[in-house]
Amino acid sequence: MTFLETLARGAGAIAAYAAVGVILMIVGFYVIDWATPGRLSEIIRKGRNPNATLLAGSAMAAVGLIVAASIWSSGGRLAEGLAGTAVFGLVGIVVQTVAMLLFDKTVGISVRELVQEPELQPGARLLSVTHVAIGVITAVAVI
Repeated sequence: MTFLETLARGAGAIAAYAAVGVILMIVGFYVIDWATPGRLSEIIRKGRNPNATLLAGSAMAAVGLIVAASIWSSGGRLAEGLAGTAVFGLVGIVVQTVAMLLFDKTVGISVRELVQEPELQPGARLLSVTHVAIGVITAVAVI
């Protein structure tokens, strides 16, 4: 294989992984949006709510960690890597959402109340760290 063919193949792989990653980020955002009362994008954009922004941002960071770990673990096998990235990313999104809902029920940190508070709350900080921790755990499990 020539150098240009290697570059073209690598660029194609990057584009494919980026597309899967972006799709997972969008899915992740809308799943978190579904689990959060109100439209998350409006709460963030119009309401400028720091709690909703922190929760959504940490969820996106966690999905990014899972996608990166899936790519890392693919070992250069593009088809298997893309499939693994999609599956592991979706599993990570589900686990994050379930964890957020469980925290809401068991710990008593209400996401509904957090996204209505105009100032950053300790509960939002805890849930955001939980999002990232679940992302790290899932990412390491993938590797």
